[in-house]
Amino acid sequence: MTDTTRPRPKLDLIVIDCPDALELAGFYGEVLGWQLEDGADRDWATLQPPGGGIGPDNPDGHTAVAFQRIEDWVEPTWPGGGHPQQMHLDLAVGDIEAAEPAVLAAGARVHEHQPSKDGGFRVYLDPAGHPFCLIR
Repeated sequence: MTDTTRPRPKLDLIVIDCPDALELAGFYGEVLGWQLEDGADRDWATLQPPGGGIGPDNPDGHTAVAFQRIEDWVEPTWPGGGHPQQMHLDLAVGDIEAAEPAVLAAGARVHEHQPSKDGGFRVYLDPAGHPFCLIR
């Protein structure tokens, strides 16, 4: 049984490694419509969801996404290979076909491997090569 009396942490920030934090934050900011936090640069950039903040400025638990530059970045080799994905984001949309043009215009690529049997999701690569999915 879950103990409901003790305080639970809130997921505050998801950090994604990449070769250029500002570039990748710009991509996801355009796709999601989220705002770039002041002070962003090539090494670290944070996107805020509408109504969100981070740390103590985040009482409602809105999760933000940050990007950190890794000097020796290696693009993931999904679905297999020597450098697997390690994480990916699923972005919910009502209609994948209708949402796809904006994602591609922002800089995404359609991945060659599409494992969905029923069309419930489509796999893309962001500008740094991370797989992400549009799901319905």
